Amino acid sequence: MKYWKKGVFIVALSGVACASGIPVQEMSDARQAIRSAEEADALRHSPQQLNMAKQLLQQAQSQLEAGNYADARRAALHAREEAILAREQADVGRTP
Repeated sequence: MKYWKKGVFIVALSGVACASGIPVQEMSDARQAIRSAEEADALRHSPQQLNMAKQLLQQAQSQLEAGNYADARRAALHAREEAILAREQADVGRTP
């Protein structure tokens, strides 16, 4: 019974994050995509795309801090997309 209560608490807590609209997962996904692009040497092979992703992530962070969660979510999703493109371009650039 004790573990069941902890489980309910954790589920309720995660529900609060979702209900509040805070784009936690989107921000995390964007950061991870940027790290992945950096590790693929995107700075060398697709610097404009990588820099765009970083700028969008900064915009998302600013929007998040201002409480503009919908705008933060959109910017984070766009940052992730740009980082993925940067990674793909870096992969193509490294192909012999």
